[in-house]
Amino acid sequence: MILKYPITTEKAVRLIEAENKLIFVVDSKATTEKIKKAFEDEFKVKVIKVNTLRKGKQKIAYIKLSADTLAIDIATRLGLM
Repeated sequence: MILKYPITTEKAVRLIEAENKLIFVVDSKATTEKIKKAFEDEFKVKVIKVNTLRKGKQKIAYIKLSADTLAIDIATRLGLM
């Protein structure tokens, strides 16, 4: 399982609204290409870009969605909003 769970901090909600991005904790061995493919397959949306960073032992992915897909719609489907 590449995508573990979404992050729902204040910053994450701001990114959803302002930049059309979602933040997920992902598998620590996953590459950006694998994360992009897993997200597109799971939610049937187009991903523009994936940036990753490490926080301790966790790997965080910032997933930017295309303009025709709103991140807030995905967040609502996940029960974040």
